[in-house]
Amino acid sequence: MGIIGSTIKPFNATAFQAGKDFFDVTDEDVKGKWAVFFFYPADFTFVCPTELEDLGEQYNMLQKMDVEVYAVSTDTHFSHKAWHDTSEKIGKLNFPFLGDQNHVLARNFDVLREGAGLADRATFVVDPDGVIQIMEQTCEGVGRNANELARKIKAAQYVRANPGQVCPAAWEEGGDTLAPSLDLVGKI
Repeated sequence: MGIIGSTIKPFNATAFQAGKDFFDVTDEDVKGKWAVFFFYPADFTFVCPTELEDLGEQYNMLQKMDVEVYAVSTDTHFSHKAWHDTSEKIGKLNFPFLGDQNHVLARNFDVLREGAGLADRATFVVDPDGVIQIMEQTCEGVGRNANELARKIKAAQYVRANPGQVCPAAWEEGGDTLAPSLDLVGKI
């Protein structure tokens, strides 16, 4: 797939966000801070509200980490508003929902199920330079874990802020990191 390390492609999408009017979001709007593009198949479905609610529980912390979250499906911004207004779980969420009815974002991130018109269940973490640092993609029946996403973002932010350091498996903020060198080869 080769998407890690690539720069996000140009896009323009209309967003719905609780307490705001509809507004446009472009690739230029996401530069300068960390961003999560959280693709899901469709509004008014089954696994999607559970994982979006889970992500919503991390939203305030992610905002404090200078991370914006964009929920994305191939539904319209009108559908996102209707779902927000009628679902108890979705009605609690404060991050923007991007309408991608023209499939620009789903194609840009290579998650469109051609023929079905739906996005796969996929997450992308984009750094302040617009470069994709993390991606996760699962089958439709498997929801994601927002705690693990937050952990990965903390690790990516640490690595960016500390060149020459890497975060080992299951690294948690404040844990030991590694400085790769020939001295470590075969000793870990």
